[in-house]
Amino acid sequence: MKERKLSLSTLDPALRIAVEATRDKKALDIVVLDLQGIATFTDYFLICTGGSHRQITTIADEIETKLKEEKRRPSHIEGYPRGEWILMDYVDFVVHIFTPTGRSYYDLERLWGDGKRLAIAS
Repeated sequence: MKERKLSLSTLDPALRIAVEATRDKKALDIVVLDLQGIATFTDYFLICTGGSHRQITTIADEIETKLKEEKRRPSHIEGYPRGEWILMDYVDFVVHIFTPTGRSYYDLERLWGDGKRLAIAS
């Protein structure tokens, strides 16, 4: 997978807010995959890991709250009740919040390996 540097300040504002929300709630292994030109349904994936079901739902709640303040609502959310993998579709970007087991099993970074992995610098 190709990696390129990108600072938070150059990301789309809504995606930047989502990244900051994952950081605020102590998500692990935060990755943004640039899928422009590869996927037709979104431009970016924001992928992160939570250490427990409670942390995963807390991360999702924080993202939704922060983006709602900016008048952005997801077109849909999946997996919330189960808490193993929560998907939040904001059209321009899709947030995937996993347990460590779920992230390893679905391995989206490998599946979408043609995308550019964005190393987010503070």
